Amino acid sequence: MHNLVIDIGNTFSKLAIFEQKKLIYFQQLERVEEDHLLKLITEYQIGSSTVSSVSNQTENLERLLKTHTSYTRFSTEITGGIKNHYESPKTLGLDRWAKVIAAHCLYQGDNTLMIDAGTCITYDVLTAKDEYFGGSISLGLNMRFKALNHYTGRLPLVNWDNTQEVIDEGTSTQNAIKRGVLQGALNEIEGFIALEHKRNKNLKVVLTGGDSLFLTKQLKNSIFAAQITHEPYLVLKGLNEVITL
Repeated sequence: MHNLVIDIGNTFSKLAIFEQKKLIYFQQLERVEEDHLLKLITEYQIGSSTVSSVSNQTENLERLLKTHTSYTRFSTEITGGIKNHYESPKTLGLDRWAKVIAAHCLYQGDNTLMIDAGTCITYDVLTAKDEYFGGSISLGLNMRFKALNHYTGRLPLVNWDNTQEVIDEGTSTQNAIKRGVLQGALNEIEGFIALEHKRNKNLKVVLTGGDSLFLTKQLKNSIFAAQITHEPYLVLKGLNEVITL
């Protein structure tokens, strides 16, 4: 029997199937279709499942999973031994909490800074003593490009390829926007890493999210490079841990 976990984000949904702790199937979708889920449940003999969603509109999905699998409803009340000091845990994004659970299981004993570069860029820290005090939420890269276009009269909407290796010099308006957004985000990220490094020695930094590979490559020459790990499936691994807690 296998575990099915689903992460429904602002832009995409992600499906993963685990054999115990081993990821054996991954898919990114714009929309989760019930027929597709039923096919996966049958094909992979899914025994257990859970969902993280930025939306509350998951009733039909949960009903299907409850009918065909052993379903665990994920919430911040599932702590796994983590001391959650967040003042409003019911408003804490489930994807953020899934990352905290993943860090607790994967990097136990480390001070861990999780940076999720998706629609937003989020920063969350789990201490070596398994204490979580919250974090920070910032604009994602595409959101920054859109904001520059939306709130100005003449700046164009710039599309960028997150597989690019080099941030161009700002020798044109397009490149000036790219450089401002991308280098600005990198400076922000390095600033957060430096701040947490002062607070928590022996800091492990884990980058995840759709733009995380680009950012990881850009940070390879950072003074913090040795502390940085790229983990694209951090949320999904955290959800899988929820099933086994």
